[in-house]
Amino acid sequence: MKHEMLVVADQRARTVGFIDPATQEITGCIPGVVLAEHAGILPLGNGRCAWIDNAGGSLIVMDPFAATDTDPAAAIEHRISVAIPGEHLACDPAGRFIAVSTGLGQSWEPWSDLLSVVDLRAAAGPYSRRIRTRSGEPGVVVAATPDGPRAVLRHREPGAIESISIDAILTDGVHCPQLRGGIHEAVGTEGHGDAYDPATGTLFVATERGLECFDVRGRVPVPLPMRPWEAAGRAYFLRHCPRRRLLVAVLREGGEHPSRWDTWGNTLWVHNIDANTSRSAPLGDGMIFRFALTGTAIAVARIHPDGDDLRVYDAETLQERGRWSLPPMDQAPRRGAEPWDNADRRAIAASGSDEWVAVTRGGHGEVHLVDTGVPGSALVTMEVPTPLNDGGHLAWLKRATTGPGDTVGR
Repeated sequence: MKHEMLVVADQRARTVGFIDPATQEITGCIPGVVLAEHAGILPLGNGRCAWIDNAGGSLIVMDPFAATDTDPAAAIEHRISVAIPGEHLACDPAGRFIAVSTGLGQSWEPWSDLLSVVDLRAAAGPYSRRIRTRSGEPGVVVAATPDGPRAVLRHREPGAIESISIDAILTDGVHCPQLRGGIHEAVGTEGHGDAYDPATGTLFVATERGLECFDVRGRVPVPLPMRPWEAAGRAYFLRHCPRRRLLVAVLREGGEHPSRWDTWGNTLWVHNIDANTSRSAPLGDGMIFRFALTGTAIAVARIHPDGDDLRVYDAETLQERGRWSLPPMDQAPRRGAEPWDNADRRAIAASGSDEWVAVTRGGHGEVHLVDTGVPGSALVTMEVPTPLNDGGHLAWLKRATTGPGDTVGR
């Protein structure tokens, strides 16, 4: 029986596939779907996950362990209609309610004000409702409160945090009514990156001002003391590790100059939620898009014209454990051009039970596996049937997990 599964999405080639990391074998590939890469993949527990299909306008709930060579689509449990293009998705701590916010798509200006909410365990089967909120690529978490679940939105331009009852969304009609909730304004205007801690009912938001914190257990978000980054730059992406009670981010210095991405400074930043303490470690110049959490460490894939590498740091001490050179990409970002303009990148994922890490080689149809618990171990390269332009997207799922864990799609 398979115990872990690697989901490999190629949004440019419109496919989602599955790899058994124990055997390095492809166990299925679903064509004709476009994973919303920015929203990512949301683990739901027991090996299941959710993601947004921007081609079909659906939230896909699937069990990759059910895929077979002859019937890969057997992995799909539900397709539920949601508004697209998908920008962010999140679920409540029980994995029942999922919220999906909309992004820009091919537009340069915010245009969609639709928020979708899905009830996966409704008596008559999963269904969705959509409401109008405020356009502008909102971040979203689903908070558990004494009065029931609430969709908590992080608005931009101007910054605000808004909390809307999930029950009201699901019962307020089917024709996209406008629905607003309790709101706190005076938030950083450049928010990008959200995390939610169900144990304390705290929403964490990465803005230009620092780590902004809010108690979201009530009907109106209540601001808590803000924590400065205490290092150069700012975070654009947060991850929550509920097991270790940590927030993890990479601070980027110079992000306001995208064409000079090769000179961006990067700092690994880890915050202990309960102790309210932070520590950091330098990562070198270049572009770091996302990172992954292993059983005990943090893995970072760095892109730079002088050579790409995978670096791994102990999650508690931030001591570097090892560094691996990665084969170059033919269409890697170029000096003097923005790194997301007609350039390939790298996606990364890791097993949460040991030290194995997977990283893509965008444009080459390759996924590298490395046992980062063994310094100097060789890369194991697997070929997938599509090129993984833009880097694709990865998620590492375990059958043994019992709940969502981090409740925000990554």
